[in-house]
Amino acid sequence: MNATPDTPLRVVIADDQALVRTGFRMILGAAGIEVVGEAGDGEEAVAAVRRTLPDIVLMDIRMPGLDGLEAARRILRGAPDDPRVIILTTFDLDRYVYAALAAGASGFLLKDVTPEYLVAAVRLVRSGDALLAPAITRRLVERFAAGGDRAAATHRDLAALTPREVEVLRRLAGGLSNAEVAAALGVSEATVKTHVTRIFSKLGLRDRAQAVIAAYESGLVVPGPARPR
Repeated sequence: MNATPDTPLRVVIADDQALVRTGFRMILGAAGIEVVGEAGDGEEAVAAVRRTLPDIVLMDIRMPGLDGLEAARRILRGAPDDPRVIILTTFDLDRYVYAALAAGASGFLLKDVTPEYLVAAVRLVRSGDALLAPAITRRLVERFAAGGDRAAATHRDLAALTPREVEVLRRLAGGLSNAEVAAALGVSEATVKTHVTRIFSKLGLRDRAQAVIAAYESGLVVPGPARPR
């Protein structure tokens, strides 16, 4: 079930700490966001998502039994209207960032985020965007620069893209928002949104997270300042 701007946001919280779940539920509830399910491990998370059909899943990585990354893979291995997954962790580790995004997650948050940032992140991801802070983009760059593990990589042919779409993708990979891309290219934000939609459709991408990975995997963008190939 995908929410529209006029329908309440529905969220499942998966974390093995009851206190964390309670805190997040209170923060989201105060912002008018409905928590429709909770889970203490990965298996419970998968079951809760199938039962409640939420729009967003806040998923801890380190949980007993089935961990959050595998739970995310199972949840996202299905129909196009699967919920968006935001990975939560107390550990700011590179391997979690890449693994979470490669699993199909739409964002990555540390648990010590402010209440305002948590609410904003959930709403951002609901809108179809991805939660890619500059620090996370830098980690992806560093991973590719170091020739890191790409076992989960999905190489994509960018030949289907127009020159303008290629340029937009290059800017997205640099962490720019639609408004920033529009300003850089001298076009309207609506035009950029159209290009982004077409890029996602042509390359079979879910969101910006996958777009960044695709840009680096294809060689369109290399570590350091973006340059044409």
